[in-house]
Amino acid sequence: MKPLALFAILATFFAFGFSPSSCAQQGTSDNLRPAADHSQPQTPNPQMTPQQLAEMRAAILMARKEFSDAAIAYQRLLESDPHNADFLNRTGMAYQELGQDGLAEHFYKKAMRADKRFSEPINNLGTVEYSRKRYGKAIKYYKKAIDVAPQMAAVYSNLGYAYCAIKKYPAAMEVFGKAVALDPMIFEHRGSSGSLLQQRTAADSAELYFTIAKSYAKLGDAERVARYLKLARDDGYKNLLEVEKDPVFEKVIKDARVQEVLRVRSASTASPMKPNSN
Repeated sequence: MKPLALFAILATFFAFGFSPSSCAQQGTSDNLRPAADHSQPQTPNPQMTPQQLAEMRAAILMARKEFSDAAIAYQRLLESDPHNADFLNRTGMAYQELGQDGLAEHFYKKAMRADKRFSEPINNLGTVEYSRKRYGKAIKYYKKAIDVAPQMAAVYSNLGYAYCAIKKYPAAMEVFGKAVALDPMIFEHRGSSGSLLQQRTAADSAELYFTIAKSYAKLGDAERVARYLKLARDDGYKNLLEVEKDPVFEKVIKDARVQEVLRVRSASTASPMKPNSN
């Protein structure tokens, strides 16, 4: 999109009562919300073309999580631009949010054919396969997306989730490490990265959190190590005390926050005293 056109769209977003603070970065779309005060009628920016207005409307519908209407809006856009990879991808996202994985897959594959260097639909198709528990296929798509765009932290995160699903934890830790190196807050985002879906669910959350903790330990990030060790502990991870012997945690093991998590775990697993028989 040309810079002037983008400026016009952003100006209209503000005219409709949007502000940067209303944007949240997981799910499928950002949490844009209109201002609560509708007492004054809003008029679109007169510099915007009907096409730009239609694109903005579709984006707002996605942001409001009105996915059925968003899918219709993007398909109307595709009527005049049937090979637009971005529209195809976002249509797939809307259908995936509606639980219609077959239609989502259809539009993702059309987007991939329309632009072979567009990594988002490749990644998003991986999330469809992950939801179907076809982890091998998901891994294939995530790796392909990385080949196309190797600097996208969310795709490494998704690949790590898929490795965890098949219990390949060393491989998961390696790619999680790449994800946090690119974006230390990758596991803390609560919105999507625009047109890219990020995986958030796992069959074994305790093992997943422990693996994420190890990835942060390699970076020496004690605060996040403690946070994810606590999540692993609270979800039932059973081998937490082995952290003190694991060289991966050497940089952070003496941190008070990490020690606190381990101390609570140690106290909770201690054998209760037997009552006095006398």
